Amino acid sequence: MQKRESRTVLITGGASGIGKATAILMASHGWKIAVADINKAGAQAVADECRGGTAFAIPLDIRSERQWNRAFDQVWKRFGQLDVLINNAAVVHTGYAREIPVALHADTMNTNFMGPLTGMMTALPRFKKQGHGHLVTIASMVSFLPFPGLSTYAAAKHALRAFHLAVALEERASDLDFTIVYPSSTETPMLEKEAKNDATKMAFAGNSVGPEVMAETIFQSIVKKKIEVYYPPERGKVVRRLGINVKALREMVERNEVIGAQKLHARRAATRKSRSRPG
Repeated sequence: MQKRESRTVLITGGASGIGKATAILMASHGWKIAVADINKAGAQAVADECRGGTAFAIPLDIRSERQWNRAFDQVWKRFGQLDVLINNAAVVHTGYAREIPVALHADTMNTNFMGPLTGMMTALPRFKKQGHGHLVTIASMVSFLPFPGLSTYAAAKHALRAFHLAVALEERASDLDFTIVYPSSTETPMLEKEAKNDATKMAFAGNSVGPEVMAETIFQSIVKKKIEVYYPPERGKVVRRLGINVKALREMVERNEVIGAQKLHARRAATRKSRSRPG
């Protein structure tokens, strides 16, 4: 495997899913990785799995400014610098908005919006002082689409996109780089949680991809210093158009909820069949 120029990266949500796959891929290219997650044991397991580079685990609740500062202190102590911050961690509470307690709506906003915001604002002065830094935000296609069954998740990603782009504009004359990535449906523990709730059936209308696909997309976006990346690329124009056309959005939801319900039923059946096999 051809090695890329080594970089030092902190990735949140690194214990599973896209974060895990990205950490392992970047380590294989000789990059130095800080695997951050609220699940300390999971982060350590991923750090142990990384090969080719140097990796260590950091327990991090992204809602805490104090823990962010401690995490950055650990990275600078260990590596002497940080080149890339990847804000990837997120939570999901599935169900129609009326069914979800306000406390869980708040938890989604605090984690999925305020968490990355806090990380960016804590990293920004450090990056500016060292003279470089790359801020990478893992958003979602729902950054453009209000999404039944994931209303607050979509709201948080809408807000995160706006904040990321606003900060990038404010810092456009600086030496910092900004990248925002919009994954489509990805096979992660979060998608498994969505599969348990009929309200999120629209999430299954399209074809999902493995986390390794998104890891490669994120890796390439950093190497090439892309400003905005959609996966799959052709979905970008579609979601942007739907996001500003409420009538078309409603028609799309009507169609895709039917398709999604059929695919979700088939997915559950396949899961039950797999679990019933001996051995």
